[in-house]
Amino acid sequence: MSLRATRLLHLLDELRRRRTPVRGAELAQRLEVSLRTVYRDIDALRDQGAEIVGDPGIGYQLRPGFLLPPMMFSAEELEAILLGARWVASHGDPELSAAADTALQRVVGVLPETLRLQVETSGLFAPHWHAVPPEPWLPALRRAIREGNAVRIHYRDGEGRASERVIWPFAMAFMADVRMLAAWCEMRADFRHFRADRLLALEDTAQRYPAQRHQLLKRWRAQCMSDN
Repeated sequence: MSLRATRLLHLLDELRRRRTPVRGAELAQRLEVSLRTVYRDIDALRDQGAEIVGDPGIGYQLRPGFLLPPMMFSAEELEAILLGARWVASHGDPELSAAADTALQRVVGVLPETLRLQVETSGLFAPHWHAVPPEPWLPALRRAIREGNAVRIHYRDGEGRASERVIWPFAMAFMADVRMLAAWCEMRADFRHFRADRLLALEDTAQRYPAQRHQLLKRWRAQCMSDN
């Protein structure tokens, strides 16, 4: 990636992080370039479709919705995308695997020829191997997490004790041989972790739970930190 493309990428990153307008002088200082270069680069990004509002002396802000041109990925970023998509394709449930393949094909399809060849001839792979087959309710769990729905589960713990409970799923970790679900358990009135392979049955209630997922994540992380 050229020095100019790298500079434009860093400028975009700076603008993306800001929730309020940032002055050109501050951007110039952060990027270690001249103020004139910042103004010229903002014009270049606008020409590429970035909706950057503001003017010199007032400040600049990037409106949401701008998609980063794929030719601006660095070699390492492309390798990370490739390896990540291949890992998901080989370790996820069938729906997620198909989505990973489709997403990667979509990225590759719009890359310039040199970068497309770099991806297509990459030596980075994630073998198609499952120590444990994906559980059939992983798509339902992912949708419940995405939509913020409560689910009713029948669960058997590590000691063989069965229970039925309503939980608010908000996160799931995909490990090599097990999928772990983090949720708020109504029965325990606390956070609990569940192994997906120990679920006996699952029903999406189609009812949104009375909390925001990001709030549950924040409280869960704080609790995990205090427990450590």
